[in-house]
Amino acid sequence: MRQYEVMYVLRPDLEEEKVKSNVARYSDVVTNYGGEITKLQEMGKRRLAYEINKFREGYYVLMNFKANSDAVAEAERLMKINDDVIRFMFVRDEK
Repeated sequence: MRQYEVMYVLRPDLEEEKVKSNVARYSDVVTNYGGEITKLQEMGKRRLAYEINKFREGYYVLMNFKANSDAVAEAERLMKINDDVIRFMFVRDEK
C-alpha cells in the first residue's frame, strides 16, 4: 500500500448533512478497498482563488490515507460523477 493525499472542494451551498455524507462516502471507499485513513481534516468554507462553476468559495476537505491504486481509482471515479465536488486532486506521497 502507498501513502496518498487528496484534497477536494465541495459546493459551498450544501447543507451540513450533505457535506458529512460526502465526506463519509469517500472515506468509506478507501476503507472498503482495504485502505487506512491516517488523517481527515475538514477545513471548512474558504474563498477560492478564482471562480469555479460560478462559485466564489468552497468547502475544503483534506484526507491522507494508505491504500492501493484500486481505491484511488474508485474514489476518483466517484468524484468525477458527483456534482457536489467542484475540484479534487490526488497526490501520491513519496515518503
